[in-house]
Amino acid sequence: MISPGAIKPLLRLGAALGLLVLIPLSASQRFPPGPPPEDHDARLPNGKTQQEEILKADHERDLKDAAQLIDLAEGLKEELEKNDQHVLSLSSLKKTEEIEKLAKRIRSRMRR
Repeated sequence: MISPGAIKPLLRLGAALGLLVLIPLSASQRFPPGPPPEDHDARLPNGKTQQEEILKADHERDLKDAAQLIDLAEGLKEELEKNDQHVLSLSSLKKTEEIEKLAKRIRSRMRR
């Protein structure tokens, strides 16, 4: 049996524990959760993810740029073979610059 003098401390302890449980619950109700996380995998109307479409478009551009790169390189090779002098023509120099730009563009898309 519990003595009448021991009941008050037990009630205080129970009230304190009740407050410890209720305070976090009420705080979570007062402060709504933050914004929902962004959907990094957004779906397009055709059912594919936006990321898939971006990668597909990048791949198609890489193929197109690679074909253009091959054409420029073959043209440069032909110009160099025709020219028996050891001087580089201005058009050959422009082709090398365009080849470099295309290669950098392809590389930068592949690194993403």
